Amino acid sequence: MHDILLFLLRCLLLALVAFVLAIPVWQKYLSSNTVKGRILIPKENLKESYQKFKPEIDSLNKAGYEFHYFNKGFQKADFSKAIADTTKSKSASNVSYWTLAQHLDGQVPSTLPVYLFTPNSASHFNGLKPQVALNLHWKTYVPADSTSTWIENAWLANNNDIIVVQGNSKPGGTSYTNYTVQSGNSRNTPFVVNTDNGRLTVSLKNYSPIAVDTSTWRFAIYADKGTADAGYLKAALGSIIQFTRHKATIKQYADPAQIPAHQDWIFWLSGENVGTELAQKSDNLFVYENGKVKAVNSWIGSNTEGLSANKIALYKSAVAGNNHSTTLWSDGFNDPVLSMDKRGQANIYHFYTHFDPSWNDLVWSDAFPKMLLKLIVDRPSHLNEKQDHRTIDARQLLPAMGNETHAVQGKITERIDLAKYAWLLLIIVFVAERWLSHKKALQKTGRRTLQHG
Repeated sequence: MHDILLFLLRCLLLALVAFVLAIPVWQKYLSSNTVKGRILIPKENLKESYQKFKPEIDSLNKAGYEFHYFNKGFQKADFSKAIADTTKSKSASNVSYWTLAQHLDGQVPSTLPVYLFTPNSASHFNGLKPQVALNLHWKTYVPADSTSTWIENAWLANNNDIIVVQGNSKPGGTSYTNYTVQSGNSRNTPFVVNTDNGRLTVSLKNYSPIAVDTSTWRFAIYADKGTADAGYLKAALGSIIQFTRHKATIKQYADPAQIPAHQDWIFWLSGENVGTELAQKSDNLFVYENGKVKAVNSWIGSNTEGLSANKIALYKSAVAGNNHSTTLWSDGFNDPVLSMDKRGQANIYHFYTHFDPSWNDLVWSDAFPKMLLKLIVDRPSHLNEKQDHRTIDARQLLPAMGNETHAVQGKITERIDLAKYAWLLLIIVFVAERWLSHKKALQKTGRRTLQHG
């Protein structure tokens, strides 16, 4: 070994890389006599929370309570410096407040008073409500930006009017309202209609535009001869088109080979085996599932809304032979009535009963067009955080309080993040290694020059 120092520097460099990747922290225990309690506030809501609870937070600070951010790691900070900091905070963390409360439970003894100040937005609470053994005082408030409005969807109607679905979210809940913007006349509406590179767009004033759907829904139906199933389906689809006013065509075919490509939906209402090529002709293929037919005394319900209040009667169904990925409708025994999986780019819907009234009462139910509409118009079930302004009641958000005490009782932990120090040391060692390596290379080059000279 000729360059011992260079070898040691490179070993140290590798060790420091591993150290940084391990996200190092220094954990120490503090005496309970020196810490009166803790104040925790999310970093992204610090100033607003302080404005809402200024007298109480000031009182706790004077009493000697430690301030920590209510974020991952619960970083300790100087409250006066944090409030004076004019740096814009990053967007809110996607970690649930309940998850953070569960982690806090493992770091703070049950006897230490903890005051937590957060907004009560429902978007911050997901997963299971935890059970903790904390002396917790959780104060919440409705954020200042407690309402939001956005365009959820927009499409072109048959008469060239634009149908706009506007979403509105406020503490009490989220709702959607349909508006009609008449062709060539948007002056008396809150919407701005433009054409961008040949694409029709609509927006709320001072908001980013979204593209207007100018496509035509194409529904193709194939059914067994002598059955009325196609007639019931056409009536439901007609109701959907009348309600949404979306451009659409419905055609029934006697020969599957005549069904053209680029269909939005193909409904295969037949006991015949469906060809694999049909999935390539449409985005969505709705198929009567073949299998042993059994008589049942049950009902049909949508899994997203629970069982129908009217309990749509189910008399016959085919035994599910495959375990498809997602069950959309189920019966009272939780067996699938409609399930969905993927085949390439197409969605395949497996229907284990028929639209024939001898199989069920679905076609007689007012819920039938609504259930089909939810399949055709796939609206997201979860709003993003900027849109969702619903609030949660204090009685719902508070974790369940356990009577057990912690094993860390009497010991208060403080974590110091060592990552920044490790990064600094890593940079210093890297610079030193590069300098020494370059120096060695120059020395070798000089020796070779002397030898040739």
